Amino acid sequence: MDPSLEDIDFLARSQHRIGVLAALAENSSDRRDLQDTTEASASTISRVLSDLEARHWVTRDPPRYELTPLGTFVATRFLNLHDAMGLERTLRDVWQWLPREMDGFSVELFDDVVVSYPGPAYPYQPVERVTHLLEHTETIRGFGTTIYKSGNIEVFCRRVIEGMEMEYVYAPSVLRAIIAWNPDLVAKVFACENCTILLHDDLPDGDRCGLNVMDDCIGLCGHDRETAQLKAVIDTKSSEARDWATNAYERYRSEARPFDPDAFETADHDPQRITLRVEA
Repeated sequence: MDPSLEDIDFLARSQHRIGVLAALAENSSDRRDLQDTTEASASTISRVLSDLEARHWVTRDPPRYELTPLGTFVATRFLNLHDAMGLERTLRDVWQWLPREMDGFSVELFDDVVVSYPGPAYPYQPVERVTHLLEHTETIRGFGTTIYKSGNIEVFCRRVIEGMEMEYVYAPSVLRAIIAWNPDLVAKVFACENCTILLHDDLPDGDRCGLNVMDDCIGLCGHDRETAQLKAVIDTKSSEARDWATNAYERYRSEARPFDPDAFETADHDPQRITLRVEA
């Protein structure tokens, strides 16, 4: 085996080795501190420290241990990879709903992420997550197809009527479908001063996901291409993700045109439109 791979394997095969490296990357520690942090036995900590010392990654100034410059280098690179693979595993089941056309998107932006998608025994998790997010924000901005089932649309409408500040950029075909769902309720929402609707004919990832920017988090809502049913909600409080999402929203908002209810044609003659199947 390649010697470099041997060292990677050496670390990867032991959670305690990773734990000791991570602890020492934060601060120098004695054996008792390392036992408490890693929940390893005294003999395990002794063995791990001996192995790390043999590779010149750790040095000892009794009674404390600290990383050498080589150890700091290894810890930084390996722990970054470890975190990256953890994020990849979190997003693995929802990869198909991640943006591909929104400029600046990167998976690493979502380092503090909550993923909600239907499980075999409970298919309603995404719908409930959207409801939770709507109930806990006083402002929402977004674009795309993000609210699908009637339960979410009803909550969305109620929150706007209650005073939630809403500014949204829709494709005309999506807005037609929302209006068709409940014209009277939607008209009441559109009449609210805290509701701003804009139209855009070429939103990114329209057959995949939409973007929301809320008080303290941002969210991606992924949907099925054929039915437009909500399939996944991916939200994060990451400040880096929020900066990206805000920039993405502002770009498409600047390109959008105002919605004029009197001039808007509710009959959709576009054969390429997205058909939303709204279910109770």
